[in-house]
Amino acid sequence: MPLLLLDLDNTLVDRDAAFRAAVSDFLAEYGLPASDLAWVMATDAGGYTARHDVATALTDRYGDAVPTAAVRALLDTGAADRVVLAQTARDALLKAQADGWTCVIVTNGRTVQQEAKIRNTGLDQLVQGWVVSEGVGHKKPAPEIFQAAAALVGLPLPGAWVIGDSPHADIAGADALGLRCVWVSDGRVWTEDSYRPTHVADDVASAIDHAISRRPSPPPPARATPRGDGRTPRTPTPTRRR
Repeated sequence: MPLLLLDLDNTLVDRDAAFRAAVSDFLAEYGLPASDLAWVMATDAGGYTARHDVATALTDRYGDAVPTAAVRALLDTGAADRVVLAQTARDALLKAQADGWTCVIVTNGRTVQQEAKIRNTGLDQLVQGWVVSEGVGHKKPAPEIFQAAAALVGLPLPGAWVIGDSPHADIAGADALGLRCVWVSDGRVWTEDSYRPTHVADDVASAIDHAISRRPSPPPPARATPRGDGRTPRTPTPTRRR
């Protein structure tokens, strides 16, 4: 069975949109300037800033105006409680499964938080498994996390496709392993020179459709040699595709 390895945040789900909504509610609840939304989003950097560093920045900025527990809740559950799975992404995953693909989520982050997103969106019913960096002790682009994903479902890693939005974590990780990959650009322009994705797609549904359409065709069945003359059948010589 072919293997499809999929990133979670800002690939399968729009994590930034969910976090933006959580921050907006947070600012309103504590009477903080709505204009701070841009500052919080920049500090968070799409989830790539360490949670501790974001918490420290928020605490330093707002001091006693915001309880520490509120900051912790924003960072722990703000996005996880609000993420949604687009119908186009759901349909693409269903199509991949119907075509015989094994789908595994490969995500960096904290296990409790990422699993909450997976279950809240119903992704746990649409994929065959997931690996989270905290749980396996390796973060993308390290090869070990991709290897752990393949081992989870008992499939070989060579031949797998990787789909993700991060040039560094997803595409560089796939490139280092010699895997084909699709970069979910969301309108961005590719800027890296040392490596490139196999394909660029605007959204995850298009990325999945591209990957599953490139599934290798099975080789034609070998023609049997007649046995009526008593000779040992000759094994056909494979034909190299040009």
